[in-house]
Amino acid sequence: MAMSCGDASDQSRRFCVLSWDQVQRLDAILGEAVPIHGRGNFPTLSVQPRQIVQVVRARLAERGVCVKDVRLNGSAASHVLHQDTGLGYKDLDLIFGVSLKDDQAFRLVKDVVLDCLLDFLPDGVCKERITALTLKEAYVQKLVKVCNDTDRWSLISLSNNTGKNVELKFVDSLRRQFEFSVDSFQICLDSLLLFDRCSETPMSESFHPTVVGESVYGDFQEAMDHLCQREIATRSPEEIRGGGLLKYCHLLVRGFRPSSELDMKQMQRYMCSRFFIDFPDIGEQQRKLEAYLQNHFAGMEHKRYGCLMTLHHVVNESTVCLMGHERRQTLSLISMLALKVLAEQNAIPTVTNVTCYYQPAPYVQDINFSNYYIAHVQPPQVSPCSNNYQTWLPCS
Repeated sequence: MAMSCGDASDQSRRFCVLSWDQVQRLDAILGEAVPIHGRGNFPTLSVQPRQIVQVVRARLAERGVCVKDVRLNGSAASHVLHQDTGLGYKDLDLIFGVSLKDDQAFRLVKDVVLDCLLDFLPDGVCKERITALTLKEAYVQKLVKVCNDTDRWSLISLSNNTGKNVELKFVDSLRRQFEFSVDSFQICLDSLLLFDRCSETPMSESFHPTVVGESVYGDFQEAMDHLCQREIATRSPEEIRGGGLLKYCHLLVRGFRPSSELDMKQMQRYMCSRFFIDFPDIGEQQRKLEAYLQNHFAGMEHKRYGCLMTLHHVVNESTVCLMGHERRQTLSLISMLALKVLAEQNAIPTVTNVTCYYQPAPYVQDINFSNYYIAHVQPPQVSPCSNNYQTWLPCS
């Protein structure tokens, strides 16, 4: 893989210049039309990522907001750098570096994005009566605002029914920008977007802009090695919201393996601890798990069961921060969701160990009461006799 890397200093190790093949993949992603689905009677918008970046940036400049740079982040950036990751990409994460010094700046960014959506409405649509609130209800999947001592950023996620959301993230400061090394890549788009505006000559291997990628993990080449070799590595998972626990199980079920088994076993404890700090209530845990499965396994529903069983194993093995009944409650929730996934796929297998679930009667008040047990089921013996008899399967 041809890349030009800088010297060995700590700062320069974070960066690398993309090869021609990588620039081509980046250009293809930015030029691919992505549908933004409207709710109700609102039409579907067809948007190229490069178009919405250019429009949003220009509108922000008109309102006096300087955009320091625009970056492609997350799985799409990883796909640009190495397309055979086995992960593919769903969301298009676009990061705008801006100053968000007060609530007015947050509101301005939101208003600008919603106003830009008007530009992408089809011809013939009457735009005069469409308000920002209406556009938000019609096209925005998620709005997030974070403002504290270490993090100042906002996220506007535009709806896509297949889970391929265009996510516009406006960042003033963000202490932790990655979960694992394989998703730590950011690609600066400024040079390519400038080339779009200024060059009349098409790109070629001998004539294309210099595009720089960065690994916020800290070492670009090390992170690239992890990506190419499908290895899992991180540091200080206790700094990640949710501990990176669900992403860790996701990577495991997609065929990635820890770069260091010993280090990862220790980190699993931190992952579990942070997850239960952020999601202490069983209802919150269920909502988080269901949302994660919905958002990250669209088109790969068959892998949801494996992810849940991996999560069950990690929680059972590495959770040290919960009381016994809390731990059993969470494990029971994961098992219930796994069974539900199998039922939805009509894929409950014939196996020797079947997990049976029972809802305890209202009078069962003991918090240590276990609401499932393992039934060891013996497969029926096939007899050469032509007579058919009812087979009773023993449970022990």
